[in-house]
Amino acid sequence: MPSDAVGLRARRGTRRWAPITGWAAALVLIRRHWLVTALLTVGLALRVMTALAYRPALLYIDSIKYLFGAYPGNDPPGYQLMLAPLVGTVSPAVMAGAQHVLGLGIAVTIYVLLLRRGAPRWLAALATAPVLLDAYQLQIEQTIMPDVVFEALITAGLAALLWHRRPRVVLIAVAGLALGASATVREIGEIFLLPGLLFLLLALPRWRTMCKGAAIFAVAFALPILGASYRDAVALHHFGLAPYAGGTIYGRFAEAADCATLKLASYERPLCPTPAQQRMGPDWLDHSHTSPVRTYVAPPGHSRSQAVSGFDRRVLTQQPLRVLSLVGKDALKLFALQRIRFPGDAPINRWQFQTSYPQYPPYVAIHGKMIYFAQLSESTGQLEPLGTSRLIGGGPPVVVHPLASFLRSYQLGGGYTPGPLFLIAVLAGAAGSAMLLRRRLDPARRDAALACLLVFAAGVSVLLVSDAFEFTWRYQLPALVTIIPAGALGLVALGVRERRTTTATAGRAQWGSRAAVVPAVPDGNGALGGGGGTARSAQRAPSPRANGRIRRKGGTRDAAGQDGPGAGDPAAQSAGDMLGRTRTT
Repeated sequence: MPSDAVGLRARRGTRRWAPITGWAAALVLIRRHWLVTALLTVGLALRVMTALAYRPALLYIDSIKYLFGAYPGNDPPGYQLMLAPLVGTVSPAVMAGAQHVLGLGIAVTIYVLLLRRGAPRWLAALATAPVLLDAYQLQIEQTIMPDVVFEALITAGLAALLWHRRPRVVLIAVAGLALGASATVREIGEIFLLPGLLFLLLALPRWRTMCKGAAIFAVAFALPILGASYRDAVALHHFGLAPYAGGTIYGRFAEAADCATLKLASYERPLCPTPAQQRMGPDWLDHSHTSPVRTYVAPPGHSRSQAVSGFDRRVLTQQPLRVLSLVGKDALKLFALQRIRFPGDAPINRWQFQTSYPQYPPYVAIHGKMIYFAQLSESTGQLEPLGTSRLIGGGPPVVVHPLASFLRSYQLGGGYTPGPLFLIAVLAGAAGSAMLLRRRLDPARRDAALACLLVFAAGVSVLLVSDAFEFTWRYQLPALVTIIPAGALGLVALGVRERRTTTATAGRAQWGSRAAVVPAVPDGNGALGGGGGTARSAQRAPSPRANGRIRRKGGTRDAAGQDGPGAGDPAAQSAGDMLGRTRTT
């Protein structure tokens, strides 16, 4: 009779711990991560609608740089080199679709990373909502512009550094390559070198390890930048990421300049704008054909670029507070309750959905059923045709009005990340980073504070550098992948963690969780034991005997010499992880 009971118990245990695969495993995963699954579903639906509403893709003035190589040297070549094999081979709709996939991948990466850093599932899921649901993010993903690739490289680099509690050599190199490559897409990515080095110096133990990790990161960071600069040296005979983009900072300095008191060389004086021109803002001062920098003619013996650089340098050295004041005011615009255009800003409708296909003549214009592209010659000022949408593999422009109207109403009606949420995230990120100043801090919270410092410093750096040039809502999009996750990590550092109760989960099916939980097995007294720890901690059990049970490698044996159900069975442990069964402690 006892042997029959043991056999029945063993058969029941086998059925109980049968591995779960296929649809059953997917359902368990979805149930456990239901909130992020719902957000991903809505985000996917919005992206499908965006792709169907505007075909083949949305285009902007700068799109001609990446599709046709217009104005070489004004932008880093990274995004253009990525598109080069696709232009004329596939439709721009495929390019936009790939960017939508990147947007979803960014959200999933943020979610997994936050779980690995101790964030509760609800907080990690909410941190992905801005990327998934923000209409400005949807619009830029549908536009042939480098911003989504820039966000993806930022996310990849930060995730590589934070994937393990102590960064590993291979991932340090991967992070350096990803963050360095971001500078070949948008030049301001060069700023990520500083927060990356700061994080490694704080996260790695011992000076030798710190120096080794910092050196690997710096070398890997420099490789893509040097490669892109060498490409420009071969193609343009100028070594640099964007050798002809130096004048783009003129707008900020010209806006800030008090020309009445500014000491300038006589040949630099014509670069001073009038008060009316200053009120037009940096974007107008940089790009308008009636701006002083565009109408300026250098006298004999001087070049235009030298004169502009000299003007910028004199404003920065003589009137730095005026420059910093304008940058600070623009930085505060991120916290505005509504997305509006402030005086002097670039038009916000460039980044909003329209009910008709957007045009930017003479650069992007529609004639008949074809999109025509052109550029203005910098030497003659004459219009030079570049090609048509047929040349780049796209057909006539199509707008599905019901979908376009819905997307526009969604965007203008509040379908974006509100400024107060950014403010809360900034405060939480700053507070979480400041937790590193505490002497007594448990390891889990210190790890969260370190991660918060890295992401928060990266976000603040890239936003401030962008605002140093000009404020535009497009340049604020990296806040979705830096400031918001930094706020979540800050809350974790401050003590917001998964709620613990007397009923513990024996094997969470958390994405990115490193805990391998030992299945709970009844002991001789009817209690449950063996769960709740990691596989490593289970192997380090100090006592081989507990509650009349003899522990051995690969399983347990009770006093009667019978193996417990599922003891030492890897399939049983895997099933326990997937089922998420609970135990009473």
